[in-house]
Formats: sequence, C-alpha cells, structure tokens
Amino acid sequence: MIRLYHFALSPFCRKVRLVLAEKKIDVELVDEKYWEPSTEFLRRNPAGKVPILKIDGLTLSDSNAICEYIEETRPEPPLMPADPKARAEVRRLVAWFDDKFHQEVTRNLVYERVNKKVMRAGYPDGKAVKTGATAIKFHLRYMEWLLDHRRWLAGDRMTMADFAAAAHISCLDYISDVDWTSSAAVKDWYATMKSRPAFRSVLSDHIPGFAQPPHYANLDF
Repeated sequence: MIRLYHFALSPFCRKVRLVLAEKKIDVELVDEKYWEPSTEFLRRNPAGKVPILKIDGLTLSDSNAICEYIEETRPEPPLMPADPKARAEVRRLVAWFDDKFHQEVTRNLVYERVNKKVMRAGYPDGKAVKTGATAIKFHLRYMEWLLDHRRWLAGDRMTMADFAAAAHISCLDYISDVDWTSSAAVKDWYATMKSRPAFRSVLSDHIPGFAQPPHYANLDF
C-alpha cells in the first residue's frame, strides 16, 4: 500500500494528494502532527516536514521531489509537457505558488488563522493576516492575467502548475479567504479544477475546530 503522511490543510500535502488522485493511484492517508515530531517521524524525514510518501520501497519527502517522481514513474495522464520550454514554465509556476504565493499569502492567512490554533502556538498575528489579505489580491490579478492569455495557468493544457495553485487556493477557500467576486476567470478555473474527481478527497476534508464554509465543496460555488 502506498502511504502518505500528511496534514490536511498543508498546500504541499494537498498538491501531492491531487497528483496521486489525478493519476488514479490509491493511497493510504496518515495524519501527521509534524509540529510534535516523534523519533519515527524524524527517521522518515529528518527535516521534520510533511508530506512524506512511502512508495516503491522508497520513503520520499519534499512535495516537488515527490510529484516529479510520480510523474516520471506513472506518466499517465501526463502533468508535465514534453517540450523543455513548456516544462520550464510549469516548474516556474510551481515554484511561484510554493514559494512566493506561500510566503506572501498562505503562510500569513492559513498558518496564522488555522495552524496556530491547531498547534496551540498562540493567537493570529493581525499584521501578518492583513499582509496576506493584501497580497492575495495581487496574486489573483496575476492568475487572471495568465488565464486571459492561456487556457490553463502554464499553457494550453492542464499541468502540475494548476495543481500547485489549486492546492494553495483550496486551503484559503477552506477559511473563506478568497474573494471570488474579484476575478471571473480565476473562479471559472477553480470551479473546473475542483470539479475533477481528483478533488473529491480534498473537498471532503474537515479540520477539527474549523467548519467548512457552505460553498467549499459546492462544485458550482
């Protein structure tokens, strides 16, 4: 059995879950309190982070390394283009969301509003939340610009970039931090993403102490 050690509201874990599901790979999900690392957990990943995937006799960590391994060993359906230039653009956008978007938006909103409570790490930092609420407007405009020029975020077909973005957006949507009135293009893109069978598991997530908003699992918002 393929096993994924994860935290439900981690965008990096969600990205891996979405990629596995899109490729129709069955996986056992194991909730991991990575902020309370056990000796066994640190043996799996000394960095003390999730996701961790046990597959093919390997123990893999880092969401990008995991996703690239899955893509290379389970190439259907392909989530990376064949053209090197197109692959570079996909990797650029995956890095954009996992680095810039995460630092400016996800960390300031999801981590402050949810993770701190779950981890019993104090109260949200109001300044950080305000920073995240301002930054997401810029990122939604950038996504809108991409979708105005392309069918999908990285080009004319759905790729790993769309799953990386959707992983972050889905975490923010769980806490109602996405203004869906700000961009029809981004809303339509996300509606298409969350309508895919791969999203079913993510849309059924329930974080203790944080109820899903009414629209979260609604495919038509």
